[in-house]
Amino acid sequence: MLTSIGRFLKKLRIDRGEILKDMAEKLDVTVSFLSAVENGKKHMPSAWNGKICRLYDLNEEQRREFTTAIAETEDAIEMNLVSANLGRRELAVSFARRFNNIDDAQVEAIRKILQRGDKK
Repeated sequence: MLTSIGRFLKKLRIDRGEILKDMAEKLDVTVSFLSAVENGKKHMPSAWNGKICRLYDLNEEQRREFTTAIAETEDAIEMNLVSANLGRRELAVSFARRFNNIDDAQVEAIRKILQRGDKK
């Protein structure tokens, strides 16, 4: 079953004139793994979030579309905090604990803060 992220990735590579092999090489994975991600049989690795944006130089609209596709597809998001300082770790944990209690106004305020950061 093609997922939102699968549709996005497939469209991206076709728009760029790439076949599965081309994108798989850029992402340093096998063709079968990329195919499984496109077809919803495997989850997209979280490391691909930034990697795809960089490799394909996604514009702001494409980044929004990519973020939406991830949100529609993923049940959980994993964060690597290895290189994060204590303040960032505390922020991540605090956000995760309060995530289900954030109201719509707070969601919009946070989204605006994050979008300002994307424009830098």
